[in-house]
Amino acid sequence: MDKTESKLVKAAQNGNTKAFERLYRIHSGRVFALAYRLCGDRHWAEDLSQDAFVRAWSKIGSFKGESQFGTWLHRVTANVVISALRRSKANLEDELDTNEHDGQSQTPPDLDGDMEKAIQKLPEGARSVLVLYSIEGYTHEEIASMLNIAVGTSKAQLHRARNTLKSWFANAE
Repeated sequence: MDKTESKLVKAAQNGNTKAFERLYRIHSGRVFALAYRLCGDRHWAEDLSQDAFVRAWSKIGSFKGESQFGTWLHRVTANVVISALRRSKANLEDELDTNEHDGQSQTPPDLDGDMEKAIQKLPEGARSVLVLYSIEGYTHEEIASMLNIAVGTSKAQLHRARNTLKSWFANAE
């Protein structure tokens, strides 16, 4: 963590809201991007980003500096979004099972070669695992813990997401 950010974190831990506001400005784009990739809805991602910063403010005292502040904030954001996804869907595995049989994965959406658009069209469980593993760099063990699924399910959802994307782009050519 650079010295400026370290000072901002210390000040925020001491209750300085202006310091936390600066941290917000530094990290808000990345927090929103993660929330959007995980939930797939711009308005919901805006709300979840705000929720992540509210949670970060309330938990900033628990930040020990063992990692970069951005890494810690990223984990807070992922937890906030995943909790919201859990509340909106009783079980991520049920959605994958349902979508396997409804033909959704067989019909390529109109993507215009846009990978970000394609990721948003994936079923929620597959999208979550793909984003957390391939984009954000979490391990399958971490993902399984975060999503409350088995490690094998995480691997299967990643495999399904990748195959679905390959299929969509192959069919788009």
